[in-house]
Amino acid sequence: MTRLEGKVAFVTGAARGQGRSHAIRLAEEGASVIAMDICEQIDSVFYPMATTDDLAETERLVKEAGGSIVTSVGDVRNRADVQRAYDAGIEQFGHVDIVLPNAGIMPVIEPGDQPQAWHDAIDVMLTGVWHVLEVTVPGLIERGQGGSIVITSSAAGLTSIGLNTFPGQAGYSAAKHGVVGLMRLYSKQLAKHSIRVNTVHPTGVNTPMVANAEYGEFVNSHPEVANDESYKNPMPVELIEAVDISNAIVFLASDEARYVTGVTLPVDAGYNNR
Repeated sequence: MTRLEGKVAFVTGAARGQGRSHAIRLAEEGASVIAMDICEQIDSVFYPMATTDDLAETERLVKEAGGSIVTSVGDVRNRADVQRAYDAGIEQFGHVDIVLPNAGIMPVIEPGDQPQAWHDAIDVMLTGVWHVLEVTVPGLIERGQGGSIVITSSAAGLTSIGLNTFPGQAGYSAAKHGVVGLMRLYSKQLAKHSIRVNTVHPTGVNTPMVANAEYGEFVNSHPEVANDESYKNPMPVELIEAVDISNAIVFLASDEARYVTGVTLPVDAGYNNR
C-alpha cells in the first residue's frame, strides 16, 4: 500500500520497539524515514536500552520494506542533537511531512527510586517532545503543505495508573499527561496551517521496555501487581503489539485523517473504557 507515498517522517526512539515498528510501517506505506535514537543507557532505567546495532537493524528493516532512511544517534534531551538529526534528514530528503516524537523510557522501579529519575523521565518524554516540535514545526509551516504530528503518550497519560510514587514513576505519569497539554496547544495553534497534532495512548506493548527479564522478575516478586485488575485489559490480550500502534499512526498520518486533530487516541484494548 502507498498511503504515504512521497512523504517523509521524522521518528525518535527508532532503534527498536514502537519506534522501529512505526518506521517500518511508514516505509511500507511509501514514506521515507529520518530515524533518531540515543543508543546508550540512561542510569535510572532498569532495563537495557537500545544500541547502535539496534538502530542499524531498523535501517536494514526499513530498506527491506522498500523505504529510504537516514539514521542519527542523538539524545532528545539535547535540542542540538535533534536539530542535527533533522538537518541530516532534510539534506537527504528535502522536507518533513510527518513527525513522531516517540522516544521514551520507563524508570518506574529501582533505580527509578532516585531523584534523578524524575528529571530523566521529564527530560526525555516531555522536554524531548517539545524539542522535536520546536525543531520540526517551523519547516512544516514554511513548506505550506500541512502535515501530521503524532506524539506517543500512554494509557497512563489518561488515567491515574502507576506502580508507586518513585521519582521515575511520577515523572513518567507527569510526562505522559504533559504531552497531552502540548498536543492541545499545538493542535490549536497549527490548525490554520493544516498541520494536525494528535496523541496515541497505548496500553502495555510487547516491546523491550516491558517484555524484559528485569520487569518480569519484579512482577514475579510482587504478585499484587500481577493480580491487580487495574493493570488488566478488558479485551483478552495481555500486551498488544507495536504494529497495533503503528497502524493507528499510519491512519493519523495519512490523508484519510486529514481533518482529525486535537485527539487523544487510545490503542489500549479497552483499558480506558472501564
